[in-house]
Amino acid sequence: MKIAKEGYPFILTVAGLALLAFLGGWAWIGWGFALLALAFLGFFRDPERIAPEGEGLVVSPADGRVTAIRDLRGEGLRTRVSIFLSPLDVHINRSPVEGKVEEVRYQAGKFFAAYKEEASEANERNAVTLVDKQGRRFGVVQIAGVVARRIVCKTREGDWLERGQRFGLIRFGSRVDLFVPDGSRVEVIEGQRVTGGETIIARMV
Repeated sequence: MKIAKEGYPFILTVAGLALLAFLGGWAWIGWGFALLALAFLGFFRDPERIAPEGEGLVVSPADGRVTAIRDLRGEGLRTRVSIFLSPLDVHINRSPVEGKVEEVRYQAGKFFAAYKEEASEANERNAVTLVDKQGRRFGVVQIAGVVARRIVCKTREGDWLERGQRFGLIRFGSRVDLFVPDGSRVEVIEGQRVTGGETIIARMV
């Protein structure tokens, strides 16, 4: 199982504490740290994903559950699809389309529960704007939650991302908003589970 490199400091530190506890004769403390190390292993897992092929496909930027689909016509982008990631979900973020990174913009903020509507505007977040070969703009916003206090974005303006390519992660529970432009047909519903890099969120028509 591949592990995101951002997880190794957590995993190794807790595993080391478990070893010290066992050596010191504090077995119950050792088992507690060992279980925590396993939890970190699960959280930072980074499975390989195969993005579907085809013209005009927009895939999910994250694993999780669709909590809201909002029509934003008149605001420049047609639809916002919000995906909530629990601590049990894979937290790697992936590009929804093949395109050029036009802008990366970080904004400090609050830490409301990520599934709440106000989290989209009030919480700490990092917005990535992508432009595909047809000149269409897509937005992916990484949003911190109550527990998540660290947004990692590995891409920069001018980079080219393939559909489904990893570009970052959010630690310990979070939300990702996907913005799709006019000419898109959303193919998921609220409450649906989605898989980052694989589930088709929308098609350009």
